[in-house]
Amino acid sequence: MTLSTALSALAARQRVSADNIANLETPNFHAGQLSFEDDLRRAVAAGDPAQATVTLTTSTAPAGVNGNNVSLDTETLTDSKTALQYQLLSGAMSSKFALIDTVLRG
Repeated sequence: MTLSTALSALAARQRVSADNIANLETPNFHAGQLSFEDDLRRAVAAGDPAQATVTLTTSTAPAGVNGNNVSLDTETLTDSKTALQYQLLSGAMSSKFALIDTVLRG
């Protein structure tokens, strides 16, 4: 359940980052930021990872001349980090299913 919850949250973060990049030149657009790690950590410690929530906030980074505060550098870094985390967790999920398959086949 923890892996599934984390993968869903990472996919949501990728969507937020894509939206930010798509609005890079939109006047007065404020970038979104998605966080879930701390809440997932608390939910896992409480024994129920499904109760973890995703929090979407608006970036407080300074805005440019057009009122937009999206930073392409920040979004590129966030997107790369998120993709690597997703790849790592999906690999862990695949390994878990491969182990189950091995056990079932005897």
